[in-house]
Amino acid sequence: MEVLIVEDDPLHRSYLHDAVRAALPECDLVLEAENGRVGEGLARQHRSAHIVMDLQMSERNGIEAARTIWKERPDTRILFWSNYADEAYVRGVSRIVPEGAAYGYVLKSASDDRLKLALRSIFMEAQCVIDREVRGMQQKSLGHVNGFTDVEYEILIDIALGLTDRMIARRHNLSLRSVQNRLQQLYEKLNVYQRVGEDVEEGRYNLRGRAVAVALLRKLINYSALERAEAELNEWLGVKQN
Repeated sequence: MEVLIVEDDPLHRSYLHDAVRAALPECDLVLEAENGRVGEGLARQHRSAHIVMDLQMSERNGIEAARTIWKERPDTRILFWSNYADEAYVRGVSRIVPEGAAYGYVLKSASDDRLKLALRSIFMEAQCVIDREVRGMQQKSLGHVNGFTDVEYEILIDIALGLTDRMIARRHNLSLRSVQNRLQQLYEKLNVYQRVGEDVEEGRYNLRGRAVAVALLRKLINYSALERAEAELNEWLGVKQN
């Protein structure tokens, strides 16, 4: 049995190495990668089936690396080990997990025992292990009242990228009216809609810009999510132009 650790912090890599050795005496080899790009290469070279992956890395983040790895080998078991339970990361991971895959999402603040349990549960028993805080964020993000539907969230990303209503409608095969209705729902859920009597004539905010600002402050979107969305947009535009 081999385990690949993908983590850009040397101290965290060392800690994970010791944790893997302690939790998995069956492990014959522990491989280490200092970023997602190197991790992809090692996973491909060694056909790694068991991976511990950080999410935020400077060279290539964990979501992008995991997506590439899962695309090539959907049965790979990945434990995401991160400081963050932001909705942007939670949604990012949820979007790329293959159906039926065994994976985990454990925060770095979790105890040693919790991490070791997750390692054995995912890698040895093919169980999914999600920290309670992350699970709560998943449930919230799937809600239709306090959270966002997938389409609403995609439209939020689109306005952060600067797309017009017409381009959003074209991209998601929606009518212009449907896009505008969903934008209104977004504004309400983000509490940025214009209240009656509140500087209506002067127009206190540009609602699109305010929605993006609030989403960033609430950690609904982040740099990684926008970077990934920009790449997907450019790919879509390229297909449309050909």
